[in-house]
Amino acid sequence: MPPLSPPRVEPLPYEALLDARAAETVDLVVIHCTELPDLATAREYGERVLYPASGTGNSGHYYVDRDGSLHRYVEPLRVAHHTRGYNPRSVGIELVNSGRYPHWLDSRHQAMDEPYTEAQIEALIALLAQLRAQLPALRWIAGHEDLDTTRVEASDDPSVRVQRKLDPGPRFPWPRVLDACGLQRLRPEA
Repeated sequence: MPPLSPPRVEPLPYEALLDARAAETVDLVVIHCTELPDLATAREYGERVLYPASGTGNSGHYYVDRDGSLHRYVEPLRVAHHTRGYNPRSVGIELVNSGRYPHWLDSRHQAMDEPYTEAQIEALIALLAQLRAQLPALRWIAGHEDLDTTRVEASDDPSVRVQRKLDPGPRFPWPRVLDACGLQRLRPEA
């Protein structure tokens, strides 16, 4: 596997407002997919201020585009908002993938059919190795779907409940990534 190219460092406008943390407090990586059509749209979503009191929004730390290019929006020693209940201890990695876009909660559109590219998975595995070297307590890896199992009303039919988060989804190659990364999959009890 070729070495990881350095990420393009593109801090979100509010990055300095996010809480700082020590490297030894980070023991988890959470894998996401953007569920958006492209990196530009993901960036636009990440720049939105959703929490007026703090002036911050939702974003992963790293984004891996379909071509394998790596982008860092939030420095890993800052707490980004990407997974409810796990942000202080985790690094969020977003893989650009359409997921269920644009019908995220429509019960008729819950399939996640877009495969991840070989370049994305190679870049992800290299990034995980780099993070293990930088973050001494890093031990766990999880999918967003493992940690947020909330079911909500479907947008097309309030009598139907759908899972709020399904990423990275059924096309994510868990066996390959787990074999390569040296981390253990965290799957809390429901």
